[in-house]
Amino acid sequence: MTVLLYTLLFLVSVGVTLGACTLFTNAIEWVGKRFNLSEGAVGGVLAAIGTTLPETSIPVIAIFFGASRAEAEVGLGAILGAPFMLTTLVIPILAVLLMVYARLGKRTAAFRLNYQNVRGDLSFFVAAYSVALVCVFIPSRLMHAVAAVGLIGLYLYYVKLKFSETDEEGGEGGLEPLLFARKAAIPSFGVIGLQAIIGLAGLALGAHLFVLAAETIANALSISPLILALLVAPLATELPEMSNSFLWLYRKKDRLAIGNVTGAIVFQGTIPVSIGLLGTDWTLAPTALMTMVLAVTAATFLLAQAAWGALWRPWLLSGSAILYIGYVVYLYWV
Repeated sequence: MTVLLYTLLFLVSVGVTLGACTLFTNAIEWVGKRFNLSEGAVGGVLAAIGTTLPETSIPVIAIFFGASRAEAEVGLGAILGAPFMLTTLVIPILAVLLMVYARLGKRTAAFRLNYQNVRGDLSFFVAAYSVALVCVFIPSRLMHAVAAVGLIGLYLYYVKLKFSETDEEGGEGGLEPLLFARKAAIPSFGVIGLQAIIGLAGLALGAHLFVLAAETIANALSISPLILALLVAPLATELPEMSNSFLWLYRKKDRLAIGNVTGAIVFQGTIPVSIGLLGTDWTLAPTALMTMVLAVTAATFLLAQAAWGALWRPWLLSGSAILYIGYVVYLYWV
């Protein structure tokens, strides 16, 4: 009965998240419109930070306010699970969805992206996460602190570059009316902000309900804490990014859809990692270390495809999911 109840809660959480992401994406596009921001800044910074802030609280609370080693490990799992999930699962899912939408006649089966921006985002992540990976083998707290400060500085530089971009080719499609002010040609900043905050709160609520349902179901099915920390929890906390990107992809706003994910990847590979470097001894079990190696491998694979003829091939892109599936199978057997 408990599993059935929380399965229903799981479905409710998905519904809440999808409704909230409709509000949030609509509002965040209007923020970009009113401030004349590029799509890279809207998708890669505003949307990415907005949807990652709620989940970033998990490692902060677990590491700095937790009373046990187990809680610190949960925090590390949340830090490492997000980049792994985004690179090996979320982007392949977007590739599969693109092909599904094309089969349904909703759009063409090709990503329409600014590949220079894609390469830039992935390069930032590969560089930052590689530094964090090297720090695992250097047990110096001073070096960890220096690396953490460097990663924070790198992300601030990334944000500066994003806000200095311009959309040379124009925006993607038309901008729909603000849902909270459908009749207003140019809605006020207050109404836009209110809708964005409500949407963001809904995303946080949806993710919280998802985590609650996932944890209960996992415990009922005797799923190990490691799998919960590295796989189940990140799947829940990345739900807002996935929902936003799915919606933008359906609306043929590929640059916003992909920028939201790659921007989140850069954020997750710098700010939460800095928290881990400063708040823990950054000593990782082999199973956790493997997620870092696979995330860098997947991101490098995506970067190579973006550089290869400036084209992402959906059928090839979806192959990154093999790394995720292989890791799940590995955890099952260890």
